Amino acid sequence: MESLKLILSNRTYFSSAWVFASINIMTGTWVLYLPLIKSKFALNDGQIGMALFCLALGLLISIPFIPIINKKIGVGNSTKWGVLLFALSFNLPLVVSSYLTLCLSLLLIGLLSGFTDVSMNALVSAIEKRDAKYFMSSAHGFFSLGGFIGAGVGSIFIGRISDPALHILIVSSFIVISNLYLSTFYKVIKEVATPKMEKENRLKNIQPLLGLAIVAFIIMLNEGAVEHWSNLFLFDVIQVQANQAGFGFIAFSLCMTLGRFLGDGISKKIGSYNIINSGTVIALVGYVCIISASFYITVLGFGILGLGLSVIIPELFRLAGNTKGVSASVGISIVSGIGFAGFLIGPVLLGFISNWSNLTWSFTFLLFSILLVLALVFFRFKRNWNVT
Repeated sequence: MESLKLILSNRTYFSSAWVFASINIMTGTWVLYLPLIKSKFALNDGQIGMALFCLALGLLISIPFIPIINKKIGVGNSTKWGVLLFALSFNLPLVVSSYLTLCLSLLLIGLLSGFTDVSMNALVSAIEKRDAKYFMSSAHGFFSLGGFIGAGVGSIFIGRISDPALHILIVSSFIVISNLYLSTFYKVIKEVATPKMEKENRLKNIQPLLGLAIVAFIIMLNEGAVEHWSNLFLFDVIQVQANQAGFGFIAFSLCMTLGRFLGDGISKKIGSYNIINSGTVIALVGYVCIISASFYITVLGFGILGLGLSVIIPELFRLAGNTKGVSASVGISIVSGIGFAGFLIGPVLLGFISNWSNLTWSFTFLLFSILLVLALVFFRFKRNWNVT
């Protein structure tokens, strides 16, 4: 909880953490209207998956340009403009009139998602290195808190605001105004310069990051899949009312927020290897509960899943930031960029699997992906991470 206290007592730390919350407030609000968009355009799960694939494609297109822009204008300015444009772009999917324009709008959101995600993680890394303070886990806690706020508040207002486009406009306006003010505390921050290394040494030092990136890709694939499909799982499989469809994601986000605020302290006590392994085991229990297809147990399962996944990504970023011979910002940018690709590809994979079979099998696939992480960490990556 020390890092949380640090964020709440320092405007620079809070303003950068608020970016994490902001992007998931927007995403958490948007996913509430996925069932509506599916009905509006009469889409099957495969078509939903293809539309969400445009998010991933946008991210992949953005990756080569992010370091160039960050270097030119600074990670602070990149984060500021990224979150502002990201919030505004979410107004498009609910006002477009065709499936093609829906896909194009999601492509734009994907571009801005990748840019903002990598920039904000590089910003936190730069602040940590400058001040010798650590708040990465709690910053990601704000990301989870944002999802809880977006889905929780949205579930309350979804029946009171008749026009979904108006709902998104109100939320995006709040995000833009709050970040315009708070960005004044971090917009001048730039990456900390590091000594140049020989090319072969740089490539050699980056190799351990690949293991971290693989695990980050799978874990964030799960996070993205749950964020976009938990509502539809409850709506289609459990067959709840529309105003109850967000309960799974609310439980997931709330427990993930709690886990991330506690994560820094737990990591100090049991170490990276143990916290990642423990998280995967807890996540497996969550998936078993989710696919039970009972409303209360399924919602409980989403909460357990959120608790298990909560500690893994911040821990991977901490390890990336401490990789020998690589600057923290570069390490985190590599792992977060590849990981966030998983966040956007996850919803696509679930759409295709569901269209081929059903959503229960989609979530069973996610369960097996967590088993794969457990096996990779246990049998392959422990020695490369130099953790206990």
